[in-house]
Amino acid sequence: MGLIAVNGVRLHVERGGDGPPLLLLHGFTGSAATWEPLLPALQAHFHTVAPDLIGHGRSDVPADPARYAMDRCVADLVALLDALDIDRAAVLGYSMGGRTALHLALAAPERVSALVLEGASPGIADPDERAARVASDAALADRIEREGLQAFVDAWERLPLFASQQRLPEATRARLRAQRLSHTPRGLANSLRGMGAGAMAPVHDRLGEIAVPVLLIAGELDGKYVEISRAMAGAMPQATVRIIPDAGHAPHLEQPEAFVEAVLGFLVEKRERPART
Repeated sequence: MGLIAVNGVRLHVERGGDGPPLLLLHGFTGSAATWEPLLPALQAHFHTVAPDLIGHGRSDVPADPARYAMDRCVADLVALLDALDIDRAAVLGYSMGGRTALHLALAAPERVSALVLEGASPGIADPDERAARVASDAALADRIEREGLQAFVDAWERLPLFASQQRLPEATRARLRAQRLSHTPRGLANSLRGMGAGAMAPVHDRLGEIAVPVLLIAGELDGKYVEISRAMAGAMPQATVRIIPDAGHAPHLEQPEAFVEAVLGFLVEKRERPART
């Protein structure tokens, strides 16, 4: 679709399909292209709206890290919904996009009809652990700017979190690597500084405010996020957990058919059901 101006920046957005709106939020190093293999199935039921989040893909890359803060990103998404005349949407978010979806639902609950959170967390509750993560992300951001994207992506792909992705078909891994290399060093660095897991405010004590239906998805091989998803579900009034077998941190990539089945089974069932108040 192209660029849409919101709050002084431009977000690249891809749209398609008919039906109720479904906002798709990618993870760190991703873009709207993350969802391309899933779009035929999703767009058979929904009108999908897939932005490149700030600093990613073809969206703007501001110089000020403060412009990437989670509250600013959420405000951009609300403005995007306004620009597209969308009153309320279901939101599917992966990893960083899942954290963003969670914050959107808390900041503007009237704009969210349902949530699907894949490999997402409510932040880092322990102050010391959060400070350590801020320092770690700042060091990584500096390294991205100093050493460039290829060195960063080489190291990123070797993280244990993504070990299961080594089993993906060569063409899928090549497409994923190209997506990771499509950004700018400044965009990824400032995304880490502004809306990394340490930089965002933890929301564990606010999960009970989420009144809409929520589906939490985690890969069976991603033990940390299986535990996080189950803990989050226990704190939400209308949440269920789906564990995708033989998948790690990115079930949408590693087991796309099972992922789509889980998402559509949840959203098609829930979309007409009013949220509890």
